[in-house]
Amino acid sequence: LFVSMDTWSYFHTCLVSIWLHRVYIYSAVAFGISLWIVIRFTTTKTKKKVTEPGRAAKLVNGCASPEAKEVHVAGVKIFYGSQTGTAKRFAKALAEAVISLNLPVEVINMGDYDPDDCLSEETSSRNICVFLVATYTEGQPPESAAWFCKWLEEAANDFRVGKAFLQGLRYAVFGLGNSLYLEHYNTVGRRIDRWLWMLSASRIMTRAEGDCNVTQSKHGSIEADFEAWKTKFLTRLQGLCKGEKKPCSGKCKKGKCKSSGKQSKESSDHEQGTSEQENTEAEELFETSSEEEAGDANSVIDVEDLGNLMGHMKKAQSSMETMVLNRFGDQLVCSVYQFLQVKLHCLMIFALFPGYKLIGSHSGVKLCRWTKAMLRGRGGCYKHTFYGIESHRCMEATPSLACANKCVFCWRHHTNPVGTEWRWKMDQPEMILQEAIENHQNMIRQFKGVSGVKAARFEEALTVKHCALSLVGEPIMYPQINRFVRLLHKHSISTFLVTNAQFPEEIRRLEPVTQLYVSVDASTKESLRRIDRPLFKDFWQRFLDSLKALAEKQQRTVYRLTLVKAWNVDELKAYADLISLGKPDFIEVKGVTYCGESSASSLTMANVPWHGEVVSFVQELAQLLPEYGIACEHEHSNCLLMAHRKFQVNGEWRTWIDYGRFQELVREHEQSGGSRTFTAAEYTARTPPWALFGARERGFDPLDVRFQRKNKARDISGC
Repeated sequence: LFVSMDTWSYFHTCLVSIWLHRVYIYSAVAFGISLWIVIRFTTTKTKKKVTEPGRAAKLVNGCASPEAKEVHVAGVKIFYGSQTGTAKRFAKALAEAVISLNLPVEVINMGDYDPDDCLSEETSSRNICVFLVATYTEGQPPESAAWFCKWLEEAANDFRVGKAFLQGLRYAVFGLGNSLYLEHYNTVGRRIDRWLWMLSASRIMTRAEGDCNVTQSKHGSIEADFEAWKTKFLTRLQGLCKGEKKPCSGKCKKGKCKSSGKQSKESSDHEQGTSEQENTEAEELFETSSEEEAGDANSVIDVEDLGNLMGHMKKAQSSMETMVLNRFGDQLVCSVYQFLQVKLHCLMIFALFPGYKLIGSHSGVKLCRWTKAMLRGRGGCYKHTFYGIESHRCMEATPSLACANKCVFCWRHHTNPVGTEWRWKMDQPEMILQEAIENHQNMIRQFKGVSGVKAARFEEALTVKHCALSLVGEPIMYPQINRFVRLLHKHSISTFLVTNAQFPEEIRRLEPVTQLYVSVDASTKESLRRIDRPLFKDFWQRFLDSLKALAEKQQRTVYRLTLVKAWNVDELKAYADLISLGKPDFIEVKGVTYCGESSASSLTMANVPWHGEVVSFVQELAQLLPEYGIACEHEHSNCLLMAHRKFQVNGEWRTWIDYGRFQELVREHEQSGGSRTFTAAEYTARTPPWALFGARERGFDPLDVRFQRKNKARDISGC
């Protein structure tokens, strides 16, 4: 008991002592915590200092130095497109100002610059690219900037060019225009700004616009507008040189810069003089991506529903006209309103078909990329290798934008209308052909003076020699297709017509063409339903009947097989049976081309076969078809050609076409009223060695130079 009492007394004494000295204890604990915080902070700061010299020791402009600083801006490149010399003068003035900042600067005339070869290099050069470009007559760019703008527009709208193609390029745009021409005011500068943004380039500041109209110019003249913008640009450039982050996030909706704070004020300064609502509507109209155009499968326009759709539009238009008339009581106002409705309708059509030249109400023409490639001596398409066409003289067109299928690999992402019968107001074939040739020639003329274009081929290209009726849709649906074909032959233009094997009677009624294609995208009913997604309920019987109709043709016929990995590459025996049914002269086997993401299709890059896989498929198919052999190859298009043995004469393949002889035969046929018939064997030509399967050239014409695109990893398709 005494021991217990002593222990308790001891603890009691300790507790009392702690309580009496609690202030000192609290102070010691606080000091210890403070000391720990100071030690941690000092250690972290020391680590940062240790790593900084290593980072600063990087190579700067080719020289390694421990005191070197990271280069945020390597230089400035000033591109100008000028008609009267104003933009050129501004470019030189800006260059002098940039030189005063001790930065390298280069002034470039857009007419002397090849964007196809050089622009992608700016994504990693750390240069700032400045575009000073004027808007000329009818909203067109100056002649010197026409090719640059054309290339940029096509790159922004081409599914083969990745959306991030110019990611890393930093730019600023100053447009020169005159607000007296309100409809086209500074359209070129705005479009360049938009196209660069669509390719993921980054604005360093909001686009600015100079106005030659002194009464509307914000600063009293276009020179004053430029000086005000130049001051802001130089300030921004100095900030970038110091490593300041860009004010524009690069995630601006629809390509329209919407920054907060100071940048919002700057944006409003630059955009003043143009209605914000008009700008927004214009951006919304022109910048719809292919994915947004496609929507879901139900968003596809059906030709058979156009009547109801137009009825609703007419009712809405009538209601709007009544409202306008009641409010303003002026028939002139309604007339202006109706004119604007027509203009908007045209703009909507062009938004649906970017890059197309629409003809009338149901036809179109477009410049093929292989036409542009061959103009510059960079090789021709697979038809050049297989059949000897001159790609730079080929016009890609269609007299019918509508189609009866919704194929999973459709390169238009199903933005073209679909239908099972003709419901359009029909245009005459003479008008379609005339406008098609005129539009094609106008597109060719834009290449005059472009770097790399061969003068001789440019002159040849103005005379169309071939017509690929395969642009989009189903050309054979056009009720006057025979008259249209005869007109082409009358102009000595060869005809390559493609059909999707859903119109057997039209195939039977079709008059001779140079070469008739049928797309055989699958070999069984279920796989055809999955891949082509046809609209006809009796699609399979129509498909088989179309192949039988093809077998009745005496001129050249072709099966076009598109291989979709994991969808139709394992149906060799079924394909062989279909080939026996249609007895085509040639079989083209091509790997599917991935056309980008689309909510209307589940196709991905995983479905694109390698060229070696396509070769293996063709070799296995040839073993099942002893009457056919592998004749040609075009590696760049991931495509091979099988030909019937009757085109192998004395051991030599004759897959090429004697186009002059064909024109003679078709004229004799027409003059005889159809009694003089002719066969495919009557207009063949020898296939050159470089085009044959197994040749070292792999189907590339040795007269041309193969072009390897820089930053090829950015492309989503190489075919």
